[in-house]
Amino acid sequence: MTLELPATTDAGRARSQVLAQTATIEGTATPTSIVTYQSSGRLAIIGDEAAALAAARRLGAGVPSTLMVPGDESPEPSKVGDFVVVRGGRPEVHGRLGRFTINLASGEDTFSLAEASGAATPHFDLVLDLCDPPLLPHEVPPVGYYAGGRSEAALERALAEIPDMHGEFEKPKYFNYDPSICAHGGSGLTGCTRCIDACPTIAISSIGDKVSVDPYLCQGAGSCVAACPSGAMSYAFPAVNDLLAHLKKLLADFVAAGGQDPVLMIHDAWSGKTIQETLGPAMPENILPFEVEEVGSLGLDTWLAALAYGARAVVVTVTASAPRRMVDELRAQVSFGRPVLEAMGYAPDALLVLNSAEAAKDPAGWWRSLPEEARCKPAKFVCPDDKRGILRLAIEHLYRHAPSPRKVAELPPGAPFGEIRVDKDACTLCMGCVSVCPTAALNAGGDLPQLKFTEWNCVQCGLCEKACPEDAITLKPRLLFDAELRQQPRVLNEEQPFCCISCGKPFGTRSMLDNMLKKLEGHWMFQDEDSRRRLQMCDHCRVKDMFKSGRQGGPTGL
Repeated sequence: MTLELPATTDAGRARSQVLAQTATIEGTATPTSIVTYQSSGRLAIIGDEAAALAAARRLGAGVPSTLMVPGDESPEPSKVGDFVVVRGGRPEVHGRLGRFTINLASGEDTFSLAEASGAATPHFDLVLDLCDPPLLPHEVPPVGYYAGGRSEAALERALAEIPDMHGEFEKPKYFNYDPSICAHGGSGLTGCTRCIDACPTIAISSIGDKVSVDPYLCQGAGSCVAACPSGAMSYAFPAVNDLLAHLKKLLADFVAAGGQDPVLMIHDAWSGKTIQETLGPAMPENILPFEVEEVGSLGLDTWLAALAYGARAVVVTVTASAPRRMVDELRAQVSFGRPVLEAMGYAPDALLVLNSAEAAKDPAGWWRSLPEEARCKPAKFVCPDDKRGILRLAIEHLYRHAPSPRKVAELPPGAPFGEIRVDKDACTLCMGCVSVCPTAALNAGGDLPQLKFTEWNCVQCGLCEKACPEDAITLKPRLLFDAELRQQPRVLNEEQPFCCISCGKPFGTRSMLDNMLKKLEGHWMFQDEDSRRRLQMCDHCRVKDMFKSGRQGGPTGL
């Protein structure tokens, strides 16, 4: 909705003009695919028998309900009036609208509630959970699941909504996932888990080296997108480049209409009423509210781009009821961004996560910590649909116009930028780290025994650290501002090559060979001189020597 805010100054009049005239993102964004739910309205009510019966009777015959009363005994069905009641078993709920599976654990056996109740299908469309605490701990529960036992208000909301939950329902597929740049895992090791940790719907799970997102459980909170360091997870609607094109126009139009030093206030529909009625009348008129579907979907790349486009600050407004995981991720993004701004000479308070309920207690004071003016010439670049590309363009523009730039910004653990440090005395150049690096930050030196590192590619996932058999690698979060140094491969460790004692071909390093010989000292296959000598040969010469020794009757083991 378009907010109606005071317009008593030039800034206020410019704000009213651009908010009224700027096209909505939805009207200009690239469309995404649709996720469809089918529901026949079949409901499972789980909880105390009296409460479950009362709820079923209030819903009436229009909602086909099966009741389940948890207990230690084996599940047994019975009829109570028009309802089937299954008593016994410990329920486990999985699924979403149109496809909930409910199993009942009892002793060593597990029973299906659908089968125990005689239902015609193995799934339920809806679940009304009257247990306290609820069976599902999700901050944002699946569509079709109602935790009605939390409070009387929650129960009333559930009973009002459930009768309408039959038919076909659609929602956008909110996310895109590119497994080719995912830093979750490699070679059986687990690296980055940021999207899993940030998801309030528990829609993301690990599947070996990659992750899987259930589009039916995903409800578009977007915190996985903000958390993802590589851009493997991205928001599908709107795409980030569509959104940033919209922001760029909004900020430019505001200045063209007579406004100055705009503050971008990102909010969702839930915060709109508080902004209009409580915060808006007291806050400066150059604060521009900008409504998005989910504030959690925008992270450091979007915020820094907005600052590069001319905003003097970015305020992300959340409600008191916003999912904790989403808010935690937004605050983590702020903790990464503020040191970057400070190291360039900008005010770190230019990034702020604002609780609208807390701000409503002091509507005339919450904004006083924001910087007083924009310190950067507005950028003209067009953002790509690529997280790391957006970050690079925004950071380089901000750095060119920085008031007092330093060479490096030191960052807290978890930041998506940094270097790795290698203990040269411990490293044997085995290249185990190179084999698991998902972003090509680490590379071998071709024909030379070298370990090369490109800092801009590093997302600090930790896979290299875990893969190193010598514990020679440590992570160092930071942002190196020199674009050339940041993107130029540098040698972290190198040795003179060890050459085959038979043909002279280089095939390893002395430290690697010494380490191998030491580890194999007590192995029964390497007790004679010929076997140890073969370890100092290249593959080709080693095989030739084995056959030669075998024909002469010598030992053949390697």
